[in-house]
Amino acid sequence: MDETVAEYIRRTVLKMPRDEIKMMLQKWGFLSEAQLQTLNFHQVKDNISQDVVQLCEENSADIKQAAVLDIIYNHIYHNKRIWSVYQMKKTGEELEYFDLTDFKKKFKKRLRSALKNVTITFREYEDNAIWIRVAWGTPSRKPNQYKPSYVVYHSQTPYAFISASVLKSNLPLLCQALIVASNYHDIREMELRSHSLNSLKDIVFKRYSQNFQTYCPKPLQEKNVEPESVDLRIVQENRREKERIQRLNQEVFGDGPQPILEFAHYRLETMFKSDPKMDVLDKKEPFRCLVKFSSPHLLESLKSLAPAGMADAPLSPLLTCIPQKARNYFRIREKKGLLPESFVSP
Repeated sequence: MDETVAEYIRRTVLKMPRDEIKMMLQKWGFLSEAQLQTLNFHQVKDNISQDVVQLCEENSADIKQAAVLDIIYNHIYHNKRIWSVYQMKKTGEELEYFDLTDFKKKFKKRLRSALKNVTITFREYEDNAIWIRVAWGTPSRKPNQYKPSYVVYHSQTPYAFISASVLKSNLPLLCQALIVASNYHDIREMELRSHSLNSLKDIVFKRYSQNFQTYCPKPLQEKNVEPESVDLRIVQENRREKERIQRLNQEVFGDGPQPILEFAHYRLETMFKSDPKMDVLDKKEPFRCLVKFSSPHLLESLKSLAPAGMADAPLSPLLTCIPQKARNYFRIREKKGLLPESFVSP
């Protein structure tokens, strides 16, 4: 087994929580059950990783098997990465039969026609999700396995979720391979990003308002505060006002838990208004600034503002439209007009 493969497997095992190493190795399926029984999972992780590498050497593991193990880890811990949503378009509305073998063949052919030194790995999951891992090289260098890109594509849908490599120059190649393999003709980024892959799926697949959820967020601490701990300096709203706020909040956010988004960005480009006689500005340049909202659970935080008396109800549509518009990056110009979404031309 190549030394670089051995080191990559060792580092992948070291990233895993010790009590989950056995479970992930079982999902991997590369080591036999008899080999797994020889491992002592109660020792320090460094020793476990060395023992795993030794077993992999016995089985002559290569980079393909190592890449599958990496996908398994990232599938379980997808929230350690930033995911962006991309939407593809067809010329017609006709539905085509999806052939996974054909998809893989076209994806590899397209990518390798542009760049020879790439490692491409696929893994299918039960929810029609195809995980694709691409490690990028150069014409003169082998693929860098520590800076791969990940794509999660749901067959029969126009959506792909991409966690790009730090090598941003390879993103157009990735988009090209994706639209060719899936028989689409165009792709655009939706300006929707989050660590929570499941929440992004809930938003674009319109699942966030239904009773079932793919995540179970913890209730905000403010909801469990006992009456005696409330700050007496805060003026309490009367019952009618509280009912109005509750009704407006329910109309905007619904009853169920909100998708998990950690941030929202608003880029302002407005003209600076001043008296012409004062001659403050020689040139009429737009005033630019970036407003960022961040929270471990931004939408639940926004939902709690009005009931807590920290904001008027209803909140600004710019804050409440995030799930409906499926975006958390906005650009605001004069008259508060949102810029049209631009298509990525791979």
